[in-house]
Amino acid sequence: MRIPALAALFCGATFIALSPIWVRVADVGPTASAFWRVALAVPLLWGIVAFLPRPAVAARRSGWLLAAAGIAFAGDLAFWHWSIQATSVANATLLANLSSIFVTLAAWLLWRQRPSGLFLVGLALALGGVALLVRASLGFSPTALVGDAYGVVTAMFYAWYLLTVKTLRDRGAATLRLMAVTTTLTALVLLPLALASGEPLWPADARGWLILLGLAWITHAGGQGLITFALAHLPAAFSSVGLLLQPVLAAAFAWALLTEPLAALQIAGGAVVLAGIYLARRGSG
Repeated sequence: MRIPALAALFCGATFIALSPIWVRVADVGPTASAFWRVALAVPLLWGIVAFLPRPAVAARRSGWLLAAAGIAFAGDLAFWHWSIQATSVANATLLANLSSIFVTLAAWLLWRQRPSGLFLVGLALALGGVALLVRASLGFSPTALVGDAYGVVTAMFYAWYLLTVKTLRDRGAATLRLMAVTTTLTALVLLPLALASGEPLWPADARGWLILLGLAWITHAGGQGLITFALAHLPAAFSSVGLLLQPVLAAAFAWALLTEPLAALQIAGGAVVLAGIYLARRGSG
């Protein structure tokens, strides 16, 4: 197991775990922060791509798939940022990580890839954990249940994004170039949504811009880039377990930096969800 890849996996998970913190402390609305997250990352990503050798084999014509990936990632970010603002960071992050379960369910429904018994056990556990999280939300805030629902929708959009990106990678798309293209398309989808939302769009001062740059450069470009590198060099099963660190770290950051408490029922629900996701991933092959 390569030490640099292992370090990249955990650093990437840590950077992405900071995402809810940036969103909470930003002085723009959740849709606007989702837009700036990708818009400010676009020049950085294309700057990196410009220094990379062009792939020897170009991806086959896939314009509609790229558009689908951009729409899916825009939905993922928008609903997750709304979820972060409406419910606890722990719930928003845990529910968003149900995406791997939705990927397997989509493969079952669309391509008749029958899941294993272990996956079904993991699915049942995850659903039980979700029920505990929802029960804990009843005492969090009046908007928490809506935020939990947004978290589940986030997972659905991210599953759509993952399936689309896998198809593009199978057609020969280079990872970083694909990330730059989909990030650009996502920004184009989110801009009119941010303008129409009526939310504050522009940061008030330099601190506001630094928060958005952290969200774009550290979380989006840095976190996603490091995880992409790690997944190419580590066993898939180990990587899946390692990435479950992200919701745990996000909850810890929220507790330490936002003084967001964790109820006993919430901790129990989170543990059950993580166990369910782990088993479901193992059962997905």
